[in-house]
Amino acid sequence: MNFNPVAAMKDYSQQILSGEGDNDYARYMRTDRLLDLQRRPDEMVHRDELLFQIVHQSTELWLKLACAELRKASDDIDNSDLNSAIALLTRASLAMGLIADQLEMMRHLSPWDFQTIRTVLGHGSGSDSPGWLSVRRDSRTIGKSFTTFVQNRGVDLAEVYRAEQQSEIHRLAEALIEWDERVSLWRVRHFKITARLIGHHATGTQGTPVAMLAKLISHRFFPELWEIRSFLTETGPMAEPNADPAQEVRR
Repeated sequence: MNFNPVAAMKDYSQQILSGEGDNDYARYMRTDRLLDLQRRPDEMVHRDELLFQIVHQSTELWLKLACAELRKASDDIDNSDLNSAIALLTRASLAMGLIADQLEMMRHLSPWDFQTIRTVLGHGSGSDSPGWLSVRRDSRTIGKSFTTFVQNRGVDLAEVYRAEQQSEIHRLAEALIEWDERVSLWRVRHFKITARLIGHHATGTQGTPVAMLAKLISHRFFPELWEIRSFLTETGPMAEPNADPAQEVRR
């Protein structure tokens, strides 16, 4: 066994970071502030406000990370670094999956108890979420970056998908599709949870009908990449005899 005299002399009980907190973990993670962001028990009208706030606050944190990855991925596409963009989109999609999964906690809210929680929400609405506003903005940005990349190089996306070997562009297109799908899956779960709590015919805290959430499920950030699937079906081996094989779909 190797003996390290320097390590043996180090006093790990001494904290070396500056900031708030009794130890370096608290100072780096800012746990004192983080854990003070929820309403105190004496402020709550129902104990499940803690569940409700933590689900939404943690969602904002994951969206902050996901959108940071989207913005960097957009820059990478602009700089032709597709492998990096693919990796970052994969991370963003994983974050979105975690956000959807944690909605499972909301199933443990009683519909009647939630009526009490609603009395203190004011006009607060998910439509004002900074994270979701960023998702919409940054998804459009990365879509534009992809479109520019493909158009500048004269890429035929149908041929990219027909190729037997997956290229970087193919993997990037699929990473974009994965992000788009993850967002849609979150929308599905969010709609179902909302309807489960307040009903299909109710209105939200800003007067938005719950049914409007259902319409958002079909929204697509990258419609051209979804349309490619239809084009491949229309021109594939099971295509109708009168299909036009000369038709081209380009991004």
